[in-house]
Amino acid sequence: MDSTKAAVAATGLLAAAVRAEESRRDDPLFTDPFAERLAGDDGRRLLADAVAATGQSPAEIAIRTRFFDEALLGAQADGASQVVILAAGMDARAYRLPWRPGATVYEVDQPEVIATKDRRLAGAPARCRRVPVGIDLADDWPKALLGQGFTSSAKTAWLVEGLLQYLDAPAVDTLFARVDTLSAPGDVLLYNVIGRALLEAPFLQSTRQFMRRLGAPWTFGTDAPAALVERHGWSAVVTDVAEPGTRWHRWEHPVVPLDVPGVPRGYFVIAVKEGLNTA
Repeated sequence: MDSTKAAVAATGLLAAAVRAEESRRDDPLFTDPFAERLAGDDGRRLLADAVAATGQSPAEIAIRTRFFDEALLGAQADGASQVVILAAGMDARAYRLPWRPGATVYEVDQPEVIATKDRRLAGAPARCRRVPVGIDLADDWPKALLGQGFTSSAKTAWLVEGLLQYLDAPAVDTLFARVDTLSAPGDVLLYNVIGRALLEAPFLQSTRQFMRRLGAPWTFGTDAPAALVERHGWSAVVTDVAEPGTRWHRWEHPVVPLDVPGVPRGYFVIAVKEGLNTA
């Protein structure tokens, strides 16, 4: 694994440390009993370094975890029997969410990341059919996914969480084009993205500097998050991170209507592939 890919993989350990910290609160947004094991000492050190460098714990990770937990369970209630988590990292949803019988969760990530997760969760039973797919997202992951039993004939929920900021714009478009090719009308696509105004905001620069030093620079952001998938034929509902963050008492900045331009924001997106669903 080259240094950049290793650094991006390390951010999954940091995210697990945030989830472990959230789970220890008296008022947790969720409970992840696996996060402590997944974070390990290396993840806890990364989080401590991030807090020291930026002066704050990355609250957005806890907020988006709860938001996408609810969105995935909502997609399951609407008939999704397959979930594909791209750049799954130390995600423990296959182990902790209440999946229905017959649910399959595909976790796609670099083989070294998958191996680390398997070691740290050795002996823990998944609550669904968990299928790890060890491949770099720069490679032909659709072929690998299909080779592991994925089928476009089953309703699918896709999750792209905490990834897009590390890519360039062509790679983001390629990623969503590949998802679209594997999807059928009615499938759900969930993702988060940093707004360009937020990426360039002075108060975020200490975070960007930390990520650059870590070797995983944040390069991509957009304040037109729906356009990323609308060009591929999906309809999208966009939520400002501040909205659930404020509602759940984890966000310090005010909620500003989405039609006000130039506001530093992060975005959560729930998109549905358009067309006649014959399933």
